[in-house]
Amino acid sequence: MAAPRPPVTDRPALDASVAAVRTAVRRLLTAARAEGHLDGGDLAVAVSGGADSLALAAGAQHVAASAGLRLHGLVVDHGLQAGSAEVARRAAEQLAGLGLHRVRVLPVEVTGPGGPEAAARRARYAALRSALPTPDALVLLGHTRDDQAETVLLGLGRGSGPRSIAGMRPLDPPLARPLLGVSRATTEAACAALGLVPWSDPHNADPTFTRVRLRTEALPLLEDVLNHGVADALARTAAQLREDCDALDALADDLFAEATRGDTLDVAVLAGAPAALRRRALRGWLRGLGVRQLTDAQLRSVDALVGEWRGQGGVWLPGGLVARRAHGRLCVDPTES
Repeated sequence: MAAPRPPVTDRPALDASVAAVRTAVRRLLTAARAEGHLDGGDLAVAVSGGADSLALAAGAQHVAASAGLRLHGLVVDHGLQAGSAEVARRAAEQLAGLGLHRVRVLPVEVTGPGGPEAAARRARYAALRSALPTPDALVLLGHTRDDQAETVLLGLGRGSGPRSIAGMRPLDPPLARPLLGVSRATTEAACAALGLVPWSDPHNADPTFTRVRLRTEALPLLEDVLNHGVADALARTAAQLREDCDALDALADDLFAEATRGDTLDVAVLAGAPAALRRRALRGWLRGLGVRQLTDAQLRSVDALVGEWRGQGGVWLPGGLVARRAHGRLCVDPTES
């Protein structure tokens, strides 16, 4: 008796890169729902027109349709380059072709301190948050494993501490980054497999931007010197550090609650804690009192009022404030004019 023939199907095999993007999106949405997000049934994706965000939009549309979610497309037009409106229009057309529930172009004005990159980031995130379709919706961002590696290197170079080196969070409501474990090469391959035409941002090849030099010079050199796998190793390091930082932050929150006396902190309670927890508690306290742009040196000077007390004077802080120790308490007051 002849062996049974396998069933005949004309369904083409799913491209591996497309499958990788879909799997990453599905995992993040599963985690998000487990944490109580997306109950309203709406989800958004931010798309620049580049390969990362286009591949993400395609994967998210497939997953959202099977999960009963309505996917909204949000295209931010920063207006920083000639023809940016046309780029945004073409990106919106491709999203419409994918069958998204609704697609919107969000023009923004890029102004403010910190250089064009920082100003554009602030304007973009503000626009995305204001365009959320429902209060509990998430907006998916196309940051990849390569972006995470660049972020970790930037944090190392700036000496910004473990939280900076921990990189971007996959789920940081209302922002969500499903592709932090997916390479940029995978998103480019997914676009090619799906017939999507990505836009190449000229800024991504401009060496005046530090991140571009990291991408085109530093990371390739590290890959060569360290025999490849650097981007993946940096991304793993970021994930491990996030877990450690989250644990330390939880302990610091407990310390802060124990030491709080109104708007002041009890020095005796703080003094018995390890410096790493103490400084975390102090940072949260100072931010809660309106201190912004706190440097590591300023934070350590405030911590010295506890751990290295010798009767020193107050610590001047941004915003016209000063931290002092008096009668066994730490307090923050306006500086005397």
